[in-house]
Amino acid sequence: MLALNKSQKQIQKAVRDFSKGEFDKEHIIEIDKSREYPKDIWEKAAELGFIGIHFPEALSGSGMGVFDNVIVAEELCRKDSSIGITLSTAGYASECLLRFGSDDLKQKFLPKVAEGKILSGGAFTEPDQGTDITRIKTTARKEGGHFIINGDKSFVVNGGLAGFYVVLCKTDSACEPETGGMSLILVEADRDGLTAEDVGRKLGVNQMATTGLLLRNVTVPISNLIGEEGKGYANLQKFFVESRILVAAQALGTAEGALDRALVYVKGREQFNRPIVKFQVTQHKIADMATRIELARLITYEAASQFDQGNIDPKMASMAKLTATKVAMEVTDEALQLHGGYGYMTEYEVEHFYRDAKVCQIREGNNRVQKDIIAEAVIGRIK
Repeated sequence: MLALNKSQKQIQKAVRDFSKGEFDKEHIIEIDKSREYPKDIWEKAAELGFIGIHFPEALSGSGMGVFDNVIVAEELCRKDSSIGITLSTAGYASECLLRFGSDDLKQKFLPKVAEGKILSGGAFTEPDQGTDITRIKTTARKEGGHFIINGDKSFVVNGGLAGFYVVLCKTDSACEPETGGMSLILVEADRDGLTAEDVGRKLGVNQMATTGLLLRNVTVPISNLIGEEGKGYANLQKFFVESRILVAAQALGTAEGALDRALVYVKGREQFNRPIVKFQVTQHKIADMATRIELARLITYEAASQFDQGNIDPKMASMAKLTATKVAMEVTDEALQLHGGYGYMTEYEVEHFYRDAKVCQIREGNNRVQKDIIAEAVIGRIK
């Protein structure tokens, strides 16, 4: 395993102590049912520097890297997958602003994200388009010193709660290829013509708001353009590299949390007058789970380390996400099976780790998308 340095070990311990003190099981079960955002926990996490830890100190961050952000996400999700995914996604898409935005936009919005004053959201996908964002229909037309935006977005993370959204738009419909005519534009949540539509209850992570977003003649200043006009698609692909590494970390922590609970159960559950952990079949299951988790950790940490060294590698990020999310599904399934019928019960927690693991597999491109990216990198473009 890539060794953590002293600072990273301190971050890991701080997140463990925080989550142990703040993640109340009964409260989490209740807000999962009510779909209530964990505002109090989010604000405390931000106060301790866990939100935007990878932002520069000048923007209220800690000046750390993606590796440090991965440690935070992993530990949060290990304690509770639902709250962990929700908190580590509080600043979703803010990296687009961090990596490509103007200094004015960064200074205006990113400190508020890091300080827990606002959430951020990304509006990239659209109804009926699936993962193919090359076919978006949302347009941004220039008029005077403004963009006028029209379109519909789907599965918007932190929708309805975010202070601003990073929106992928067509700014040049005549451009060939189409992706060269796309731009990223920051849209404040209080702009006239912007409406969030609830998509309903999800399989898991119900505390994290997910909505559709309707934009009807939404007017924003041209200064809200993130990066260069026409570079939106290319910049978004770079953001997905970073975001997929974070999802891998969330999946890794989810798998670890499921294993933790399985270990407690098999050590305490007796059958034929002895704990079931003493049966070889149980020991082998635990061994397999632990091995898979270690492999997922290695590739996730490696992807994060490479990113921090300036190697923005889509292949490695996709390999990490593909591996870690598959491991999360396998480990949470096995953990549930080890619990027997109790694994299906809410109070044992493992069932919601199982449900939450699935969203990690779907978000930022499903397994097929990750395999396409990996295959293209390994084989090269096929003419």
